[in-house]
Amino acid sequence: MAIRERRTKGIGSGLDVFSDIALPGWARIRQELDRTDVGSIDDAIAREFAKPGIGDQITPGKKVALTAGSRGIDRIAEVLRACVTEVRNRGGEPFIVPAMGSHGGATADGQVALIAHYGVTEKAVGAPIRASMETVRLGELEGGVPVWFDRIAHDTADLVIPVGRVKPHTDFRGPVESGLMKMIAIGLGKQHGASWFHSQGMHTFGDLIPKVARFTLSRMPIPFGVALVENGYSKLAQIEAIPADAIFERESELLAVARGMMAGLPAVDQVDVLIVDEIGKDISGDGADPNVIHRAVVDTMDFSTARPQIQRYIVRGLTENTDGNATGIGMFDFTLERLVEQMDPVPTYMNTITAKGPQGARVPITVATDRQALTLAIASALKVPEGNARIMRIRSTKELETLFVSAPVLAELQESGVPVEVLEDVHPIAFDTDDMFAE
Repeated sequence: MAIRERRTKGIGSGLDVFSDIALPGWARIRQELDRTDVGSIDDAIAREFAKPGIGDQITPGKKVALTAGSRGIDRIAEVLRACVTEVRNRGGEPFIVPAMGSHGGATADGQVALIAHYGVTEKAVGAPIRASMETVRLGELEGGVPVWFDRIAHDTADLVIPVGRVKPHTDFRGPVESGLMKMIAIGLGKQHGASWFHSQGMHTFGDLIPKVARFTLSRMPIPFGVALVENGYSKLAQIEAIPADAIFERESELLAVARGMMAGLPAVDQVDVLIVDEIGKDISGDGADPNVIHRAVVDTMDFSTARPQIQRYIVRGLTENTDGNATGIGMFDFTLERLVEQMDPVPTYMNTITAKGPQGARVPITVATDRQALTLAIASALKVPEGNARIMRIRSTKELETLFVSAPVLAELQESGVPVEVLEDVHPIAFDTDDMFAE
């Protein structure tokens, strides 16, 4: 009998002892999130490029490289298209370079395909995309820290303009985290830069990223960067062009803004089981954002005081745009066979090995159905009253407006005055004929 067949049959028979675990009822609720909206992207980009010291640095005939990262940023193709328009309006010759370290399987074609998932194509943005994994070594910092830079941008561009989202990072804390400085230091460093950075350990990122980015800024023609901030609905809230000499200070301020806008789980004390429907690289670098679920791939993050404290984690599937990259699956305790079958080992392994975190690709306890995953997760949790498991279920860590909460969680939210809207009465957790969630 094949291993997979044995595994599935074993779940159906050997673990039947847990199948009669009583489940609580649950209800769908809605929480109010930050709604700050950027408005027209074309108008916002035009306004920023019109600021003194920004667009006037682009003069006729200059070749201008704009960066495209590996994250699922809201309307990123529109942002880049608007930037392309502003560059052309000033006589510049724009093109796009992927700036995502080793993502996309660490190949040029893979990186082009990855940004295409987000709508960033030559036709959509109105400019050519030039991708290569080749780099130029710009030099090294004191202590032997090497600094790498995308060869196409280095050899071809008169100006390089990083365009990226500012947000809390998934694996470290620092004065700047995910944003323009990281894109300059690591994203444009391609595989060489990303691999070296991760080899130093995540605990060094908060110190190294500003140092490497400043070194790069001192040697490359980067006149300004375009910072993007998203609201609680993962929609663009703010666009700001920042002069090169102010990127560090302003990005640090925008990081605080982004953290304040960021959505999270309703703040109850404890959850026994968190169910996440989808993870993917378009959701977070770790598949699911540790800042939301309060568990990380690396041990440098401390969520001991975060609320809620969560005992067990279930993940049900991968997003379409992650293209089989299941990085972050190792944060979960239980998963479904359908997700494991979707995994592509090449991008998953490449990503986690480059990040020096192979534990992020570890496959959790794997079962066939949602009912099995839920009952086993409850059975493995501590001190769960019969029939009163505290459960939350979210679509993803980017979609947190509506979610399911079990009756005990709902009662705590209502008693504590947390402002949530109950969209339906508490009802039994429903499964279809295949024992998958029916809603």
